[in-house]
Amino acid sequence: MTRAATRKDHPLSMRLPEADIALIDRAAKLRGHSRTQFVRDSAVRAAEEAVMDSLSIRLSPADFEAFVAMLAKPAERVPAMAELLRRRAPWETTDNADRA
Repeated sequence: MTRAATRKDHPLSMRLPEADIALIDRAAKLRGHSRTQFVRDSAVRAAEEAVMDSLSIRLSPADFEAFVAMLAKPAERVPAMAELLRRRAPWETTDNADRA
């Protein structure tokens, strides 16, 4: 005897003004997403940010001292990063680069 499949998705219903729907639809289209996919991705991203903002980082006193000591050290040059920052962006033309 087979068991009925359990649904793993849960519906979410909202009432929004027409202007909000139009803006969401426009943004979804720009991203190549459906309205549902766009709203879901945006809501999950906002939820993750809210959760991350509320998290505390706990360190032992020794680890905290090591962390503070690393922050206090002078910055070190990273050659690969310096090279990357010297490169022109792909959208920059010779004319735009000369003005900078």
